[in-house]
Amino acid sequence: MEPFTLTSPAVMTIGGAAVDTATSLDVINPATGRPFASVPAGDRTHVDAAFEAATRAFQTWREDEEYRRQSLRAMADVVQDAAGELTQVLTAEQGKPLSESQREFAGTAGWLRYYADLEVPPEVLRDDSEARVEVVRRPLGAVAAIAPFNFPIMIGFAKVATAFRAGSTVVLKPSPYTPLATLRLGELLGQVLPAGVLNVLSGGDEIGPMMTTHPLARAVSFTGSTATGRKIAAAAGDDLKRLTLELGGNDPVIVLDDVDVDAVVEQLFPRAFNNNGQACVAPKRIYVAREIRSALVDAFADRARAVKVGDGFLPETVLGPLNNAPQRDRVATLVTEAVAHGAKVVTGGTVIDGPGYFYEPTILTDVSDGVRIVDEEQFGPALPIVEYTDIEDALRRANSGMFGLGGSVWSADTDRAAAVAQRLETGMSWVNTHTAISPAMPFGGAKWSGLGSEGGPRGLDGYSDFQVIYRSKKVPGSRV
Repeated sequence: MEPFTLTSPAVMTIGGAAVDTATSLDVINPATGRPFASVPAGDRTHVDAAFEAATRAFQTWREDEEYRRQSLRAMADVVQDAAGELTQVLTAEQGKPLSESQREFAGTAGWLRYYADLEVPPEVLRDDSEARVEVVRRPLGAVAAIAPFNFPIMIGFAKVATAFRAGSTVVLKPSPYTPLATLRLGELLGQVLPAGVLNVLSGGDEIGPMMTTHPLARAVSFTGSTATGRKIAAAAGDDLKRLTLELGGNDPVIVLDDVDVDAVVEQLFPRAFNNNGQACVAPKRIYVAREIRSALVDAFADRARAVKVGDGFLPETVLGPLNNAPQRDRVATLVTEAVAHGAKVVTGGTVIDGPGYFYEPTILTDVSDGVRIVDEEQFGPALPIVEYTDIEDALRRANSGMFGLGGSVWSADTDRAAAVAQRLETGMSWVNTHTAISPAMPFGGAKWSGLGSEGGPRGLDGYSDFQVIYRSKKVPGSRV
C-alpha cells in the first residue's frame, strides 16, 4: 500500500481567511506511530482574533433564521461532496477503518440536515382575552466548541450545527491528535458561510483553556474527559458561561439469564469494540447472569480472536490502531493491573508487535468491582465480563461509581428488560440494543458524565437564553 499523503495543506480559518502561524504541530499516523503531516499551532493572538471575528459576525448572523437554515443545508452538501477526500484524511489521522470514516461523514451530514429542518416555534404559555405569553429562544453569541479525537468530525460539527440553528457563531478546536480533516472541512465550508461565523483553530492543549475562559465566549461545548470537564466548569463559572459538557462514560450492560447468547454477542461485540473501543457510549463492562456466564465469555472470545486488526486503509481491517500512544498504554496498564488482581485474560491482553498503536482485542473474566478496568473508562479494546447473582446485585454493580452516560439490558422478555433498564442511573438507557442514537435524541449523561445534552430540541438549550414575552391584549386607556 502506498503511504498516505495529503492532497492539499490544512490551515486554520479565522474570520473567513486562511491563517498561517510561526509554529506547527505534528500529526501522527496511528498505524505507523510516525509523523505524516503538520498543521499550524495557534496561540493567544489567534484565539483573540477568532472570537473577535465570531462576535462581529454574530450581529447579523443572529437576525436571519431562514438564512441560517439554508446555510446548514449547504454545509451538508459540502460534507457529502468532500467525503471522498476527507474520509482518507480522517482514517490517516484517527486510525479507524475507511468504512467507519465514511459513516462518520454521513452522520455529520445527517446532523446538519436535522438542525436545518428543525422547527423551533415559541412556547406559548398563555393565549386568552387578556394576554399572550410566549417563551422564545435568544442566541448567546460566540461559542467555544472543543471536539475529541475519537469522532472529531461528527462530534465537532454536531456542535456547530446546534449552535448555528440557535443563532450563535462558533470557534471550533479539534483535538491535537486529529486536526487535519476538521481544518480541511473548515476551509471548504468557508465557501458557503459568511466570514466569521465558523472559525477553526488548531494547536496543543494550551489552546483549550484560552478558549473556555475567553471573555467573548458566551458558551462552551466540550466533549472529552471528566477531569478536563471539571476544570472547564470551574473556570467558566467566573464568567457564568453556558456549559454543555459531554464527559466520560463507563456504560454497563446487564445480560439476563433468558437470552440467546450467540445472538446477543453478535449485537454487543461490534458495539463494544466500535472504533476500537474508543467511543464514550460504547458498552464498557458486561454483567451477566451466573447461569450463562461461561457461554457468553466463550462467544465474546471467539469473536475477538476472529476479528481482523490492522491498518484502516486495508479492506479486510475491522479494528484499526488506537489513536495515540498514551491511550494504547493506558489500556495495557489497566489490563496488567486487572491480571495482578486475579483477572483471567481469555484472549488478547498484549500490545501487538510492530509499528503503530495496536492492541489485541481483549476479553477479561474473573474480575469485579474495585479493579480499575471495571470502575473506570478504558476507552479501548479490552472488555471485562462480570458475573452477578441476581437482578439486585446486577443493578447495584451497574449503578456503582460516578459515571452515568448510557447503559443497556438484554433479555428475551422486553418488558422484563425494560423494568430493569428504567432503574439504571444513566442519561440514556436501551433495551436489547446499545449506542442507538440519532440527531433527534438528547445525548447526555448523569452524575459525572456531563451537563446538558447534545441533540434534539433540548440540544439548543446550551446555546440559547430564554426570554418571556408577555403581550397584554388590553390597550392603555381603552375601556374594552
